[in-house]
Amino acid sequence: MTACSAILAQCPCSGSDGMGLLVSVAVVAGLFALLQWTGSTLKKEGTSTMRKIGKIAIVVVLVIVVGVVVVMKKGGSADDADQPTTRPAASAKAGIPKLLDLGSVTCIPCKMMAPILEELKTQYAGKFEVEFIDVWKDPAPGRKYNISLIPTQIFFDASGKELWRHEGFISKEDILAKWKDLGVTFGPTVPARVPAFERLEPAKPDTRAKDQICYMCDGDISAKTLVAVKTDKGLVRLCSPHCYFIMYSALTEDKTGFEKKVSVTDWSTGKMVPATTAVYLYGLDAKTGRPWVKAFADEAAAPKQRQADGGSIIGFEVLQRKELSHRCGFCDRAVYPEDTALVKAGGVYTWGCCPHCALGVAVRTGKDIEVRQPDALTGEMIVVKTLNGSVASMEPKTAVAWFGMRPKPGGKWGSAGCFHQANFVNIENLKKWLQQRPYETGKQISVQQALAAKMKMTPPQISKACKIGECAPK
Repeated sequence: MTACSAILAQCPCSGSDGMGLLVSVAVVAGLFALLQWTGSTLKKEGTSTMRKIGKIAIVVVLVIVVGVVVVMKKGGSADDADQPTTRPAASAKAGIPKLLDLGSVTCIPCKMMAPILEELKTQYAGKFEVEFIDVWKDPAPGRKYNISLIPTQIFFDASGKELWRHEGFISKEDILAKWKDLGVTFGPTVPARVPAFERLEPAKPDTRAKDQICYMCDGDISAKTLVAVKTDKGLVRLCSPHCYFIMYSALTEDKTGFEKKVSVTDWSTGKMVPATTAVYLYGLDAKTGRPWVKAFADEAAAPKQRQADGGSIIGFEVLQRKELSHRCGFCDRAVYPEDTALVKAGGVYTWGCCPHCALGVAVRTGKDIEVRQPDALTGEMIVVKTLNGSVASMEPKTAVAWFGMRPKPGGKWGSAGCFHQANFVNIENLKKWLQQRPYETGKQISVQQALAAKMKMTPPQISKACKIGECAPK
């Protein structure tokens, strides 16, 4: 039974209205009492055998009559005695297809379906009919259509013939996809609430020198925080120790002794020094709480800088433990909680290094999740809840996702990486964010589309997500 079915199983919406069990118990109890009375009557002294048999016969006849009346009344309460074994056609409204949702206004997945049904009614008015029936208030349609769980959605063609049915929550996107699978098309519809938007050409050419672009995040490299990693194919340059540890956490090679390949920039002199021999001034930004790290070759120089900046002086091993202590719940790369989405999966909290990976926790854990993702421009909170691999609710409802993309060999487009994915409370915020990032390319998608892409991934694909096969310069 699916997670949704587990929730729904509590809903008494099958053909039985609960009276069948009570009637059965009553019949058994009545028969037992009748046998007891019959035995005592036959043993009673002072009464002839014929009179005893007469009394018993009268009682038996009365019991039979009552039983027949009960059965007839129970049978008459349904539309037809054989109704549960059939699936009747629905009346077609003006010759258009119909989506019938049988549920309740109180069950959780049914309430999640309510806004979806309202959207479909508005957007596809005149294309297909959308009807909701509360089978707890009116159980007859539940018996008529032989449903066992709520909500149940039934798809009918224009003639009223049933095409397909689904039990449990189903997203708007999946409903429309199913109509398409069933060969039912609707032509032009009312425009979607959020228009599609894309930018496949950067707002201006990226004229930065390649050695000044961070290998991990594509950000500018400051001479004060440069980290360099020696590889067989050249030098990998990173903008900060944090981007180094992100790369380190995503490597698939044997990392034994890997830190010996790493050099950091001395904050005081600008010279490169071995990462393992340096000391680090580690502090938190007063506004964001995000960590900052400054490296020093001379242990005596760090305390002087601390007098100005605050923070704590730590060695490389401590820095590495701190940097690797928080991981993405989907791809397992190192993260700062201040940069991520908070994800609740089955009562356990984890992080999502980007909005898409946050949604990916649903497929990696197989659980329904709640994602709390700040708007990349304003920090306003976007809350997404999933049910059975679909978006069950989203606040605000105007939220959109940005899928950062870049051209790949062969002319195809692919993901630009986690640093280029973001969510926004509305498309206006997305456009403002892009104005501040002239090199970004990609397209706006729905949060459901982002989730659906993750839900299609196989376990082998998930195990390789965001991993770096080799450490090499671009």
